[in-house]
Amino acid sequence: MEAFLDCRHEFGRYLNKRYLAVMLLGMAGLSGAAFAQYPARPVTIIVPGPPGGSGDIVTRIVAKELSDALKQPFIVDNRPGASGVIGVQALLRVAPDGYTLLMGNTGPNAINYALLTNLPYKPQDFAPVTDVLLFPNVLAVRTESPITSVAGLVDAAKRTPDKLSFGSSGVGQTTHLSGELFKQTTGTRILHVPYKGANLGLQAVMAGEVDFMFDNFPSLQGQLGGGRLRALAVTSNARSPLLPNVPTMSEAGVPGVEITGWFGLVGPSGMAADLREKLQQSVAEILKRPAIQEHFQQLGGSTGGTSPERFNSFINDEIAKWGGVVKTAGVTTAQ
Repeated sequence: MEAFLDCRHEFGRYLNKRYLAVMLLGMAGLSGAAFAQYPARPVTIIVPGPPGGSGDIVTRIVAKELSDALKQPFIVDNRPGASGVIGVQALLRVAPDGYTLLMGNTGPNAINYALLTNLPYKPQDFAPVTDVLLFPNVLAVRTESPITSVAGLVDAAKRTPDKLSFGSSGVGQTTHLSGELFKQTTGTRILHVPYKGANLGLQAVMAGEVDFMFDNFPSLQGQLGGGRLRALAVTSNARSPLLPNVPTMSEAGVPGVEITGWFGLVGPSGMAADLREKLQQSVAEILKRPAIQEHFQQLGGSTGGTSPERFNSFINDEIAKWGGVVKTAGVTTAQ
């Protein structure tokens, strides 16, 4: 009798193993089928900023091209507010199935970790897909300013500590922290004056309320072209094709102030690697098109399209860099 019961037990274990194996194979088949059919329905790309901003413009270009290439609508969903946190929270509430993505950027995906207290997310909550657009900031003064070079700006700041001022689009924005990095690198004391948006900050520069401002090229190119602002330097490693006569910060005598603004697609943690790779490859193909490259160059940037692994490494470097700037500057805001 005991032998019979042992036999039944072993046979039951065998059946359970066979059942589990069949179930796993079936699930793998479903996963493979889901990947092959992706996207089978519309995909949403959340923009953690308002309509008409740089991130919105870039996202709509990419969304249209992805819609055409993958034969499903890619819908842009603007979720501005709280330094990008509202948009991020919308992403993290959905399943990691590739049908909701976020157009991440420097603020919510790098600066916020050091800047905001009680931040409701962490870097591990994201699955990077690929970078889309990378662009430098521009150090600009009003055209009538007696300061005509970066060296002249540094000299004036050292001769008159706390007398010069720079504007920004708000506390903790890249326009603010670029100025803080400049101060830290040059050992100068310059007053920060935050405004409610880049346009107001630039208007303050042009009106002479503040002496200079760092801003991204898409935001200030109209004023540069109209002769109301003078560019002293760009924060990229190489000169911008749109500003060939403007030196890099390193060429201007201040190495170390290298700042790259960026936009890139991320999904929620747990998004399958094969889906991320498919999306990355689709975006990379789009970004290779001459018309897209020319369009993005007119925005003052260069196209991305790197692998999820390289994009993840880039984001980690950005987190470390801006974390150091924020800590040294002693800037924090409540979330």
